[in-house]
Amino acid sequence: MRSKVYFISLNENDPADSACLKLKRLLKESGLFDFVPAGVSAAVKLHFGEEGNTGFVKPHFLKTINHALKEKGALPFLSDTNTLYRGRRTNSIDHKALAYEHGFTENATGAKVVIPDDHDKDCAKNVEINGKIFKQVSVARIYVEAPVLVGVAHFKGHIMTGFGGALKNIGMGSATRKGKLAQHSLLAPVVNLANCTGCAACRDVCPVEAITIVNKKSVVNGAKCIGCASCIAVCKFFAMDVNWGAGADLIQEKMVEHALGVLKNKKKSSVFINFATKITKECDCLAKDDPRVCPDIGIFASVDPVSVDKACLDSVIKKCGRDIFKELHPQRDGLKQLRHAVSLGLGSLDYELVSYEK
Repeated sequence: MRSKVYFISLNENDPADSACLKLKRLLKESGLFDFVPAGVSAAVKLHFGEEGNTGFVKPHFLKTINHALKEKGALPFLSDTNTLYRGRRTNSIDHKALAYEHGFTENATGAKVVIPDDHDKDCAKNVEINGKIFKQVSVARIYVEAPVLVGVAHFKGHIMTGFGGALKNIGMGSATRKGKLAQHSLLAPVVNLANCTGCAACRDVCPVEAITIVNKKSVVNGAKCIGCASCIAVCKFFAMDVNWGAGADLIQEKMVEHALGVLKNKKKSSVFINFATKITKECDCLAKDDPRVCPDIGIFASVDPVSVDKACLDSVIKKCGRDIFKELHPQRDGLKQLRHAVSLGLGSLDYELVSYEK
């Protein structure tokens, strides 16, 4: 049976109010929120955008989504997890401050921003998945235990996965720092010796004493490292980093298996909304105004994260007349994430596009 993907067009010239009316119509006529029970919390998972980035889904759209959830009696909150890399989104305090600066205040969106604290062990949850690569994944508890999950993603390119949409938003975006490190590398961080000052902050924060100082430089014992990434967060000199090249061929499957950790018990309580607007070469983690590589297309929504991503990909290829993501990232096959998600039972590549055009 084909999954339904609901669509309404948008373009960069649409005023905010008319664009929100389109989104409101999509949510109402699709009935995607009809399952939402009154009185429960609804985690709205999104990316608030790195400092200087402009591609993220704008606050007025989140206000429309939150209003639709409130009409069902739900209690929505906006959320994302902290990052591995250095920037304004590495810790919960700065991450929330940046979200406010980008307009995601409670007054503007109708919902509070909640960023799980990486230092609080209760914020993480290990989920058994019995996947191809992982038997267990570390994800943020807040998404696993939320009665309703709404994934709001900006559909765009990505250096490691070809493109990013619903699956990336949940798979990478809902993982703990430990889960992110497991996806992006072969677990242990690497030391940039040129930047390392031997200050020992990484050694002091390591919970398993996997870091020592040798000749005034940090040395990581990969056999002892548990992948918590605390050293990356504490280093002020950018000396601790992820081995981005290691395991790059498997990163999409790792990402999808973390998505499974969040979604395995949420097939009837989750919705995915992709914004194929300001489609860029790279993700919203880049602290710059990345230019469009494809004209705006519109909003896609479904209860199937695979189908909604496939519909977006097909539409981008059709709009550009070629696979622009493959052209921009020739070493990446973005379909790999979709195929692995299908093998794990997360959705279908076969979909029916239901368009709400006049």
